[in-house]
Amino acid sequence: MTIMRSKAEHTAAIREHRKAALVVNVRSRRGRRIPEVLQALQAHGFRLTGVHPVRDPALLAETLDRALSAAPDLLIVGGGDGTLSSSVKHVAGADVALGVLPLGTTNNFARSLGVPLSVEGAVRVLAEGKVADIDLGLCGDRAFANLVSFGVSVEVAATVRPWLKRLLGRAAYPLTALTILPGHRPFRAYLTVDGERHEVLTHQLNIANGAFHGGWRIARDAGIDDRLFVAYQLGSGKRLRLVAETLVRAATGRWRSLAGGPFLVASEILLETDPPMAADVDGEVALRTPLRIKVIPNGVRVMVPRDFVDS
Repeated sequence: MTIMRSKAEHTAAIREHRKAALVVNVRSRRGRRIPEVLQALQAHGFRLTGVHPVRDPALLAETLDRALSAAPDLLIVGGGDGTLSSSVKHVAGADVALGVLPLGTTNNFARSLGVPLSVEGAVRVLAEGKVADIDLGLCGDRAFANLVSFGVSVEVAATVRPWLKRLLGRAAYPLTALTILPGHRPFRAYLTVDGERHEVLTHQLNIANGAFHGGWRIARDAGIDDRLFVAYQLGSGKRLRLVAETLVRAATGRWRSLAGGPFLVASEILLETDPPMAADVDGEVALRTPLRIKVIPNGVRVMVPRDFVDS
């Protein structure tokens, strides 16, 4: 059993000793900025136990294990949401905090934590912030940080071009979705919460642990440390409605309160679909419905800004 320091002790150790390991996915949208990252870390006095660039995503898990073997107080990971979600699973339940360098396209995880998207701003949080413990999601047997999604987004994740993400950033996802929609068929989803079954007909269903999706806030009161998931559909079974909502969301990032929006809020959801659907678990398509999705309260330690509300 891992012996955990208190969060205050952990924060003090990071501020005093600055002992950290750095892992960067160089294939993420801004992953080639290692020199800028190293310069910022050096300016803030960090002592790195190792610098580990990842050029092949298949080697990420092995690289994270190697970085953690040096027993850093802080594991700094640079990349997009997929990279950070994989890293979260490695530090969950361990006496090490995850430091987030948002170098991806949408950076939903960093946004949910309130971490600035600039390298300098993110490194300042690592140097001057605090250790907090946030919720994890568990989808089947897989932990996740941000989102489980079903429908159009699964095809989008497999189709969106890397060059388009580099060129357009987060706008690449809704634009790719619009090319897929004409041939996509709607599906029925059945969500059981506290014994009550809810049915929707849709092209897209999301179950979020964090507060952001596609770079936009889901709702003003959604959070990554509130012991709750937010389940919501985009559009109905009608393609035109989904097209309209996709365009409005891409253009404006419109968001509303959980109490006034089309949301189902719960700490545990049994999801069934007709037909059975593949699940995109933070960018990894590996599971199929039916699935039970649960919150793991305070499942992982992360470095956050000092004004982050740690519940």
